[in-house]
Amino acid sequence: MTEILIRNARIVLTMDDAGSEPADTDILIRGGVIAALGQGLRTEGEIVDAANCVVTPGLVNTHHHLYQTLTRAVPGAQDAALFGWLRTLYPIWARFGPEEMHVSALAGLAELALSGCSLTSDHLYLYPNGARLDDTIAAAEAIGMRFHATRGAMSIGESKGGLPPDALVEEEAAILEDCIRVIDAFHDPAPGAMVRVGVAPCSPFSVSRELMRDAALLARDKGVMLHTHLAENDEDVAYSLETFGCRPGQYAEDLGWTGPDVWHAHCVKLDGAEIDLFARSRTGIAHCPCSNCRLGSGIAPARAMRDAGVRVGLGVDGSASNDAGNLVAEARMAMLLQRVGFGAEAMSAREALRIATRGGAEVLGRDDVGVIAPGYRADLAFWDVSGIDSAGSWDPAALLLSGPAKVRHLFVEGRALVRDGIFLPMDLDTIISRQNALAARLA
Repeated sequence: MTEILIRNARIVLTMDDAGSEPADTDILIRGGVIAALGQGLRTEGEIVDAANCVVTPGLVNTHHHLYQTLTRAVPGAQDAALFGWLRTLYPIWARFGPEEMHVSALAGLAELALSGCSLTSDHLYLYPNGARLDDTIAAAEAIGMRFHATRGAMSIGESKGGLPPDALVEEEAAILEDCIRVIDAFHDPAPGAMVRVGVAPCSPFSVSRELMRDAALLARDKGVMLHTHLAENDEDVAYSLETFGCRPGQYAEDLGWTGPDVWHAHCVKLDGAEIDLFARSRTGIAHCPCSNCRLGSGIAPARAMRDAGVRVGLGVDGSASNDAGNLVAEARMAMLLQRVGFGAEAMSAREALRIATRGGAEVLGRDDVGVIAPGYRADLAFWDVSGIDSAGSWDPAALLLSGPAKVRHLFVEGRALVRDGIFLPMDLDTIISRQNALAARLA
């Protein structure tokens, strides 16, 4: 069985229950799993020197739209709020096909890997011109990143009072049928799974109540998780009140969209009662601070959520609304925004990093990643603190205050995706060239 010894890490931020941070520590990996943690470990296998590195669990991204990596900084959408932003971009996205979905996923996943991300979810909710969820799953498999694909959907177009154009919506029976297909084809419930599939109708303003309810029943029958957007901004809440006669939290509860198998993206505008509901029901939240800033949606009450006991992870959201996919930068922004909104002591660098690792794993229902301890999968991010980013730092473990924005190494299931800052699975220049050619064609 293949062994790798991570030797002499300067600090290991384990994210265990005790918050252990052992220094000058070795990590032994055997068969893709952490076998031991301590000093003076030995192996006959490969040795990786980590003397100048802080090692963390791989970061976990709980909300993304990888296809949007092809539509960054689009004129007309750069300075719009959510609904206007969507109306500008829908006609562009309607011209996508399988190649656009696949290549944009490759680019987005490579960007995530370089920022220390080892596990990402993806919310793909439109399927024009023959595109399928299979296109993004194939990209994740080619790169080797742990992947939670969610089969999104839109079914209520403009002619029926929804936001998306009719050309981008699907029949609800066909949506449910394809959910069954992709779950049966790709979902792996086993520990250490590289691919899992969730069910993810897009939002309250793009699908019917019936589809939301049926999707929840289907997901629970299949034993998979549920994901959607909720309470993203004031317009979103106003739509819920006008259309459904209730706030978003009540809408979710009425349709079976609360519980430990559910996580909602954004939740910027949750009130106290909704936060308590999600805490009681163990419903998860994907906090997307950069996107919320970019679209002017507001600052999500992550501090209040955490204090109430809500499970919170981080999401970069789509690169058309971020417009980046750097997860360690997202963690820093989460920390800073909570301080801006709620005081300088509202969130520490260590807490924000914990949310970006173990917090995200818990939101996605993973108890096999997010911690560096024997028995957990060997998903590890190495942060070189010998460079200019950390020069003069008194606390190298406070990575979000003074640390690099890209990893030196990234291991997923004990396999290197990034070594010495180089993305290994495929030629990055080729991905970038293909991505830019497709973007130019769309523009």
